[in-house]
Amino acid sequence: MSRAKLEEELAALETLSLAQLREKWSASTGKPVPKVSAALLRLALAWELQAIVHGGLSRKTLQTLDQLAAGKTSTCPFQPGMRLMREWNGKMHTVVIEDDATIRWNDRTWKSLSAVARAITGTRWSGPAFFGLKQKREAA
Repeated sequence: MSRAKLEEELAALETLSLAQLREKWSASTGKPVPKVSAALLRLALAWELQAIVHGGLSRKTLQTLDQLAAGKTSTCPFQPGMRLMREWNGKMHTVVIEDDATIRWNDRTWKSLSAVARAITGTRWSGPAFFGLKQKREAA
């Protein structure tokens, strides 16, 4: 769908009745129609149409939302300029997050903290958990 067509679709939502909005929801998403007001269904449809054109939420955002919904852990995102330190088997390991969010360890660039944790330990680890960025939440 082109950007111009998206704009037309979004504008047309304002003129549709609740029954038409429900029909459009089913045709556009293939999901069950939520039991909400016409105004809220318009907003949800607008989001779905834009997600089709622009790609929706990133994998990272979906993971963050799932983590928040579960409420079992919280992860502090890493920021440029951070130095993450972890002792492993008697050796101190320091990871530096560069200004462009590049992850550096042992004079190499790494694609993720988990890749660094795997290189250090030889086993699969959550990088944020290994470096203390991911913490279990206490029961309420």
